[in-house]
Amino acid sequence: MKCLILAGGQGVRFKAKGDSKPLIPLLGVPLIERVILTAHKAGLADFYVVVGYNKEKLKKHLKQFSKTRNINITTIDNVDWKKGNGISVLKAEAFIKEAFVLLMTDHLFDESILLKLKEQKIADDEVMLAVDYNLINHKYVDIDDVTKVNVKNNKITDIGKNILGYNAYDTGVFLCSLAIFSAIKESSRKSDSSLSGGMRILASKKKANPFDIQNSYWIDVDDEQAFKKAENILINNLEKPNDGPVSRYINRPLSTRISKCLTKTKITPNFISFFSFTLAMLGALFFFLEGYVSLVIGAILAQFASVIDGCDGEIARLKFQVTEFGGWFDAVLDRYADAFLLFGLTCHIFLPTENLSYLFVGFLAVIGTFMNSYTADKYDGLMVKKLGLRNYFRMGRDVRILIIFVGCLLNQAFWILVLIAILMNAESIRRVIIFNRHS
Repeated sequence: MKCLILAGGQGVRFKAKGDSKPLIPLLGVPLIERVILTAHKAGLADFYVVVGYNKEKLKKHLKQFSKTRNINITTIDNVDWKKGNGISVLKAEAFIKEAFVLLMTDHLFDESILLKLKEQKIADDEVMLAVDYNLINHKYVDIDDVTKVNVKNNKITDIGKNILGYNAYDTGVFLCSLAIFSAIKESSRKSDSSLSGGMRILASKKKANPFDIQNSYWIDVDDEQAFKKAENILINNLEKPNDGPVSRYINRPLSTRISKCLTKTKITPNFISFFSFTLAMLGALFFFLEGYVSLVIGAILAQFASVIDGCDGEIARLKFQVTEFGGWFDAVLDRYADAFLLFGLTCHIFLPTENLSYLFVGFLAVIGTFMNSYTADKYDGLMVKKLGLRNYFRMGRDVRILIIFVGCLLNQAFWILVLIAILMNAESIRRVIIFNRHS
């Protein structure tokens, strides 16, 4: 399916951030790239971008971006970009000959909206608009600037920024048949060359259909206030279903702040994974030394490494750099780090006393930790894919590292190993029982 993106406007309210609105970076990724990459993740592969203001700069950027990401992008000139945005849509008529997705360069949205919308069926003379029915205390909508939509009997009856009666918002995400072109032409003959004008023509013929986005997010990034809100939306959506309690309430609030700063750099997710691993190994080295001070330093390094360990995935998702290798590389380094941290604690209590029971407890902690990691994928798959749970109980690496941190501050290295051995082995057994029950 082809995707048409309107990127011809000037963006007057963004002059302080740059001379080309589509190229203004949001958390390290220009707006136009973020829209294209979101649509690409949703399965779209053939992109047409209508350019107007400062077009040569944007075209040059898109050409390089197309090569770098191996995405097919065709630019379409619109010399009449100062006129209604419907003119930009009409410029694509010669390039698109079948149903297509229509997006705006400054409208960010949840990938799930497009995943569901592109599977909808529309007739050859219809258009479908993704709408948001949440009108009460909407945190991300500028009520004075948003395009309103009125829906009745599952048909759009009116659309515009100044309509009196409405029950939904226009998200800027469309599934269009070729009828959109003739509708805009008809509206232009009535002195309204806007996209909304074309939609009103279709609405009058009962050919404009709504698509409910339900609880998915979207935002029109039209000014600096909306820009900051968009950053918050993307940051808040970094939480994962398999986050443990420590990750969700302690680590993630810290790591997202760090990640927000790192998006402005060229630091890669794999580098962050290795840096986190290095911190953990340095912490393990301090555990091999005697004394309370070395124990505390090692604990601080381990906990800091645990926080940083969340940044690699956050940066990967924020900057569309997620790879299979990256996830696997991070998991491998985590296993090595876990083993050395627990081995370091075991040596810390064993070497001064040579008590063999300490080695046994350390072994139980290590094997419990590895079984906890080994069963994680199956457990997460069951909870999310089969049972459809968004949040569920999960005890994993975040809990282990916090136990190590608190225990070391209390100078209780032995009881750290005992607690980890009990909790991790019990959690692995619990997962086996749950999986057997639902398999």
